Amino acid sequence: MKIVRKSLRLRIVVTFFGIVIVSLILSFILNIRSQENTPNHSMVTIAEDIATMINLIDDPEKVKTSLNIFARYGLNITSVNEQSEVLASLPDDKVHELFDENTREAFILSNKDETAIVGVPRMNEEKDALLIKINFSSIFHNVKRTLVISLLTVLIIGSLLIMFMSGYIVKPIKRLTAAAKKMASGDLSVRLKHNNPDEFGELMESFNHMARELQKIDSVRDDFVSNVSHEMQSPLTSIRGFTRALQDGVIPLEEQREHLDIIYEETLRLSRLSDNLLRLASLDSEHHPFNLTTFQLDEQLRRAIVLAEPQWAHKNIKIELDLLPCEITVDKDLFEQVWQNLINNAIKYTGPDGVIHVAIEMSPSSVKVSIRDSGQGIPEGDLPYIFDRFYMVDKARSSSLRGNGLGLSIVIKILKLHECTIDVESRVGEGTQFTVTIPRPSIAS
Repeated sequence: MKIVRKSLRLRIVVTFFGIVIVSLILSFILNIRSQENTPNHSMVTIAEDIATMINLIDDPEKVKTSLNIFARYGLNITSVNEQSEVLASLPDDKVHELFDENTREAFILSNKDETAIVGVPRMNEEKDALLIKINFSSIFHNVKRTLVISLLTVLIIGSLLIMFMSGYIVKPIKRLTAAAKKMASGDLSVRLKHNNPDEFGELMESFNHMARELQKIDSVRDDFVSNVSHEMQSPLTSIRGFTRALQDGVIPLEEQREHLDIIYEETLRLSRLSDNLLRLASLDSEHHPFNLTTFQLDEQLRRAIVLAEPQWAHKNIKIELDLLPCEITVDKDLFEQVWQNLINNAIKYTGPDGVIHVAIEMSPSSVKVSIRDSGQGIPEGDLPYIFDRFYMVDKARSSSLRGNGLGLSIVIKILKLHECTIDVESRVGEGTQFTVTIPRPSIAS
């Protein structure tokens, strides 16, 4: 039984055998029932016609010859009266009915063992009756033999064909199994070629799609590990180098504070990287706390601007606010992270004496928050990738500004959790504008 369960091809063949055998059994049952229910009306009609023909023959020799001819076809015809011994094996009530004066039509006296006996009353003036014994055994045997031969032929030819076709059916599954094993061993480049528009073709196309997505995920994972390693290695190298120099007394006393400040900044950089990685991991999981709160969006934006004042004041950046009073229902803490990241990015990439404009636009269905800066802008070729993790437009500039390429990844993740969208418009040398659209279903209703 285990072998049958393991092989799909064998299961197909066994199923076919089962169907044919069940069909054979049902055919025999129906055949037996048809024998038991031999058409009585037809036999009675045949008996009456034979009696009519015999009555038309006057010559006894010709009658005898005719009876012999009928006997060749399984029709045994006998003339009987009430004292005939042949009637002893028949039911008494049927015999009395046969010789009853009121009986005018032929009827069946017995119908069993593939033989029917039909009685025809009042064949002559002596009130003799005619017994016609009709034997169907040869006919039934021929039908049985033909049926058995036909079914065995179907079974043999069908089995050969199903064994051949089952190999064709199972072949794509074997290919899929082999490809899955290769993928399990780490080969994500495996693909299945096919020209089938059927369900197997759809299955193989789905497998290829899954392989492509897994390959992308594997590539992202490799890039992620590489980027994290790089982002951590850079500050660790600085910290290790400066601490070794301080331990060896290489750095003069008057310069030690400056180097200690660098070490402190590098530890802050590592801390920010760790916090961002933990936050992304939490947002990726299904168990991140999600607390919806209704609050004033304009006040939250003003508070984010105030918190960032040391950064924009140091660069003498002008802040322009166009904030309409507005309430939204989202996770307040997560949206504080969104505004902090977007505003800090705007400050980071805006030069001295630049301008940052923050505005709120309202409509019945949504609230739009735009943050526009007068910075260097983002090249058009980089725009599709700025929300990817660890992606930095200018590696050297980002390193000098202590970025790690995770801020916008956190922003897009938070906004997707709230079914919000973000659009980016940027021109090199003119600046960049991020526009966050927050749906307002409650107002729309």
